[in-house]
Amino acid sequence: MKRPGLTASMLWPALIVILPLLFGPLLVLLHESLKPHIAGRVGGDATSALTLENYALLAGPEYAQYFLDTFRIGLISTVLALMLGYPMAHFIVRRASPIMRRILIASLIGTLFLSLIVRIYAISMTFGSLGPLAGFSRLLGIAPTSPSVAELMVVLGLLNTTMPLVALTLIGTIQNINPRLEDAALSLGAPHWKTFVQITLAMSVPGILSAGIIGYAFCISNLVVPMLVGRGFVLFVSNLIYFRFSEVANFPSGAALSIVMMVISLGIFYGLLHLVRTQWQEAGK
Repeated sequence: MKRPGLTASMLWPALIVILPLLFGPLLVLLHESLKPHIAGRVGGDATSALTLENYALLAGPEYAQYFLDTFRIGLISTVLALMLGYPMAHFIVRRASPIMRRILIASLIGTLFLSLIVRIYAISMTFGSLGPLAGFSRLLGIAPTSPSVAELMVVLGLLNTTMPLVALTLIGTIQNINPRLEDAALSLGAPHWKTFVQITLAMSVPGILSAGIIGYAFCISNLVVPMLVGRGFVLFVSNLIYFRFSEVANFPSGAALSIVMMVISLGIFYGLLHLVRTQWQEAGK
């Protein structure tokens, strides 16, 4: 028998701790974003009236490029992670032997424990101008001295961490699909590709979207990858926020960027979560 009152009372201790820690700093950040900034001064001017000037400045085309690069490159990295992670997850669940399954899962988890900075520098040494795979960019029609190489390096850097996360998430998704459904379709004469597309892949859509949300959240919030391999040609909004706070001490501008980025990201993820819920409902019919 369910006890709603008991369940609600158990949530209060967590809410009492989480709400101040989560919303308190956001309120401080919002207040800071409304303060005017005086050049050469750390932080905003607390003695002046609050203003929306910091938000108005973000309407310029130069800021729009930062947002576009962040969401565009993040989307490219996430899609590639899904395209590579799904076949790997499917192989681990459906084809790999028990020993191979444990090795592959351990390898995916092990990469997450390796420092991100180490992995990024390893990618830079491998695919850089002096690396053994320096010609990889030429295969894609990108000159080694082109600014597009920086974007390629950022995509590879994000993919290095996003793909294991996506693959591990999709392993659980594919495991929850009853293999007897595939066997039944094959026994009725359906070809393998049609069975995979209409049963396995179709029932994996909610999990694919969920994995994509996780990967996309990591990509667009990443600071280290574009900073280390972007070469100054690729900067995410997170890099711009970092520079505003640490380099020029323009806290109001950094706070305004943070609030705008949070609002846009929440809008995107709310739409994606709504799509996931819709897909779950359709899959359950």
